[in-house]
Amino acid sequence: MTRRELLASLALELRKPATDAARKMLDAAVASGKLRAASLYVREGNTVLSAGFGAAKPETPFLLASITKPMTATGVMHLVDHRELALTDLVRKFIPEFDGGGREKITVQMLLTHTSGLPDMLPENEALRKRHAPLADFVAATCKTPLLFPPGTRMKYQSMGILLAAEIAQRITSTPFAEYLRQNVFLPLVMRETTLGLGKRTIASTAQCQVPADSDWNWNSPYWRNLGAPWGGAHATAENVGRFLRSFLTADGRVVRPATAQMMIHDQNTKLKDPWGIGFSVKPGSFGKRCSAFTFGHSGSTGTLCWADPESGGCFVLLTTWPAAQSSQVLIRPVSDSISESIV
Repeated sequence: MTRRELLASLALELRKPATDAARKMLDAAVASGKLRAASLYVREGNTVLSAGFGAAKPETPFLLASITKPMTATGVMHLVDHRELALTDLVRKFIPEFDGGGREKITVQMLLTHTSGLPDMLPENEALRKRHAPLADFVAATCKTPLLFPPGTRMKYQSMGILLAAEIAQRITSTPFAEYLRQNVFLPLVMRETTLGLGKRTIASTAQCQVPADSDWNWNSPYWRNLGAPWGGAHATAENVGRFLRSFLTADGRVVRPATAQMMIHDQNTKLKDPWGIGFSVKPGSFGKRCSAFTFGHSGSTGTLCWADPESGGCFVLLTTWPAAQSSQVLIRPVSDSISESIV
């Protein structure tokens, strides 16, 4: 054994109690009946932990929810790098019907940094889903919905801004956004098990969210799984999400330029009190307790969390079927805290 291998082995042994604690928390949640399935992926350098829990295997795809947002943002930034649009462009340049009521001041960057004034969800969101509305109807409604505040004056999390960013990309490329992401983000990063929407897989081959089966538009329904909402409709394995995160740690230029990757994972709202990158959450303290202030990532309402820490070079992905509203404080955050102690 070389000295480097010996040191790596010793380091792994020193961190083993923290990773064991994380696994025990997930095993206990499954044993209690609170958690049906989860997939954990942790990587630091060449050391990888990949495990499935409950009904899931490491290769099981999950509905990512809002982890989709930085993927959508990456697709848009690919076009920025190719000079198909600029962050300073007004949204109405590409979506002419998005005008009036202050909308004429909204830029592409505001859509990607949650500073546009658009709502997270539309007032008619439930009605649209109940009638299985296509994404085009969500776009049309977003173009008419009142702004919550003047553009650029505040940061407020907004899924509808991400929707319009995807719509811009779709209009520029004349390609369905799901296919555009597949060609320009997922395939270059060898994310073969990642799709916006179900792709060619069946719902039965994915992890099922723990929600009541009382509607035909819930997270497990064919409608929602196939919709391909660019703010929350991607499916992927934990390992594929890890590949995505690591592309920003290494900034290898396969999808966006290294300088663009760096911009995306650093605060772009410096004049406001709430930091956000381009598509990524970058607020210190949002991830593991021992993560550095430079950590970036995203969470998802279906019970998902991912982050990468440029200081340690480590990344963490936890995908579960237990909605975040119930699991975030009792499972997801504690597991993340434990893993953060193992890779500092």
